[in-house]
Amino acid sequence: MNSEKSYAKVAEHYNAKAIMIVLLLGSFISLFNETILNVAFPTLMVEMHITATTAQWLTTGNVLVVGILVPVTAFLIRTFTTKQLFLSAMTLFLIGTIMAVFSTSFISLLISRLIQASGTGMLIPILMNTALVVNPPEKRSSTMALCICVITLGPALGPTVSGLLLQYFSWHALFILILPIIIICMIFGYIFLENTSEITKPKIDYLSILLSTVGFAGFIFAVSSVGTMQTLPLVIILGISLISLFLFGKRQLALKEPLLELRSFKHPVFTIGVLLIVIMQILQFSMSIIIPMLLQNGMKTSSFVSGIALLPAILVMAILTPFVGKLYDKIGGKILISVGFAIICISAFILSRITPQTSITTIIIIYCFICIGIAMSMSPSQTSALNELPHKNQADGVAILNTSMQLAGAFGSALFLGIMTAYQNSYLNNAHNANNSANQINALYNGFSHSLTVAAIIIAVGFILTLKLKHDTKNIIGEEAQFRS
Repeated sequence: MNSEKSYAKVAEHYNAKAIMIVLLLGSFISLFNETILNVAFPTLMVEMHITATTAQWLTTGNVLVVGILVPVTAFLIRTFTTKQLFLSAMTLFLIGTIMAVFSTSFISLLISRLIQASGTGMLIPILMNTALVVNPPEKRSSTMALCICVITLGPALGPTVSGLLLQYFSWHALFILILPIIIICMIFGYIFLENTSEITKPKIDYLSILLSTVGFAGFIFAVSSVGTMQTLPLVIILGISLISLFLFGKRQLALKEPLLELRSFKHPVFTIGVLLIVIMQILQFSMSIIIPMLLQNGMKTSSFVSGIALLPAILVMAILTPFVGKLYDKIGGKILISVGFAIICISAFILSRITPQTSITTIIIIYCFICIGIAMSMSPSQTSALNELPHKNQADGVAILNTSMQLAGAFGSALFLGIMTAYQNSYLNNAHNANNSANQINALYNGFSHSLTVAAIIIAVGFILTLKLKHDTKNIIGEEAQFRS
């Protein structure tokens, strides 16, 4: 069947616009929920008597569950209809949200967040895979850019909106806000969604799920515990996680129907694209946590101000993303991605040099430049990576990219908050009077500075990787036409 007939059939059977609106809205609100508690951490730390490292598990645990479930959803998509999966995911998300509204302790709130995440973990692959099916090749690039926009802006917008609400309401109001939106999504999903995948009911490999869960969860837990856990237990957990990940990868290469098709990494440009996306996601996700903490605990701003401070950068990224997509079609990805990473690296280094005398305005402007660089690099990196894969491996590429993005978010928040906490504690241990307010603030800035210095180094490595990308970028439409001919 040729391309025209194939997508004429799609247009005849699917209301693509209605399907995409439902999936985009559902995915946006679930990803928005991932970071909705970030600016509430200082309040939660006092109210629940927990440390910053413990509090960050309300976000890290959420993202980690999402990352673990994304590859499993590839199996679920071939076992259940799109409507069944979407409504099941939204139901889990709804149950977790209701539990969060009534949570009064850290444990109950964490459990509710994990239940929410089990729904979010299914929504992202459903969105991306459905987008590839219901949209013709000539609209696929813009559609994928829209999906990326939702995936990046959802978590980025969470702290801003929650900062506004926390100025007037309790943190419980954050979850009350999203309840009616979840219900609306479920109603629209029941009305408009149709099945867009082929039901083959493949066998699921439970050992792969066990290995991936132990590997990813153990790795993130070890990273998040740096500076708070003794060395020996930390090394043991890290060792077990790395062994599990090695066995997981080896098993995927041996299975006829792997949970994740890791052979996609044989394509160098795809591998570089995944690494670049991971690096950007690590930075972007962690910034939405450590900047509000710096503003509230270091500059003594309100949650309202810390939320507003993130808004300009988010708006800049939202405005730039569509233009970057059009520019990508004209000049390819190499120049855009390289320039974007250069901007991120320079901006991150400048941000690492701030002091207690630095104004909020300066921090906002620097963060805007970081988001400009991310906007220039994120969507082109994903498009370049997927364009490099053969048609038959496109779905596997989407699964790998989504899994990588979610796990990178969890890793990033754990890594940079861990570095920030470790250097903050180190400063206080060497101070003559650790309880002095000036020393407390200086310690926070010391931790923030070291955290952003590490970020700048990681981004610099990413910039070097961008130089290995091809100057010309193959067009996915042309590849499909060649494949189908």
